[in-house]
Amino acid sequence: MSELYDVAVIGTGPAGVSAAITLKIRNKKIILFGSASLSEKIEKAHEINNYPGFPAIKGSELQSKLLEHLKQMKIDITEKSITSVYPMGKYFSMISNKNEIFESKTVIIATGVNFGKPYAGESEFLGRGVSYCATCDAPLYKGKSVAVIAASKKEEEEAAFLAEVVQSVTYIPLYKEDVSFADSVSDKIKVIHDVPVSIQGEMKANKLILKNQEIVTDGIFILRDSVAPSQLIQGIQMENNHISVNRKLETNIPGLFACGDIAGTPYQYIKSAGEGNVAALSAVNYLSSLGGNK
Repeated sequence: MSELYDVAVIGTGPAGVSAAITLKIRNKKIILFGSASLSEKIEKAHEINNYPGFPAIKGSELQSKLLEHLKQMKIDITEKSITSVYPMGKYFSMISNKNEIFESKTVIIATGVNFGKPYAGESEFLGRGVSYCATCDAPLYKGKSVAVIAASKKEEEEAAFLAEVVQSVTYIPLYKEDVSFADSVSDKIKVIHDVPVSIQGEMKANKLILKNQEIVTDGIFILRDSVAPSQLIQGIQMENNHISVNRKLETNIPGLFACGDIAGTPYQYIKSAGEGNVAALSAVNYLSSLGGNK
């Protein structure tokens, strides 16, 4: 039986960090999913002028202070990408991109809005030739050809894993860094620098349309830093590109909360941090209303 947490916080921007700190103060058993460097958006910010107590602070400096706060509170960051969240009644089951299962009584979504707009056909063929998890679904394509759309360089590891299972991999990097693979798999991976446009097929997806060419393939893996909420959690109520929440940052799913940019504008660090605190306190109140174990 996997470990059961009180609260799982998904995201390490100001909202996620704030939520984790508040929950730790309230003595809750938490797991914080995200990047060890927190948020690229913060790191690259030239100067932040509206964060109380830190006038004209550089993004990298705020990042360091947030990391130090987490360290002092003895809050670890679990560097896993959660691809699916399933409500199971009195708890939630979460699956990572490594096909690991985590369980928690409540979940706080603080992923930001960097998941990107779905490609035409992506949602239609999800689970029918389109996947977000290489580790999970690679065995389904043993001996077949697949295409990988990669948002960041770290996805090269996933493509290399796929190459060990499938017959061939067409790799489409959406980042500027150089692409490199170990000699053991490089002969099975073809790198194409192009722009994905849409996904086509009949019963299953079998064609990836790029700006300058088309690729016939048995499967398409879309590897982003985060997954759109409507694909992360089935049945979540959305309002435009944001998760719909109330003043307590409750979603339409009991025990599931959302805060920060993913919960709506304005996209401000101080607003996100405040909402992280509110979402954490709402999660604490929800936990107090639960009876028994999972």
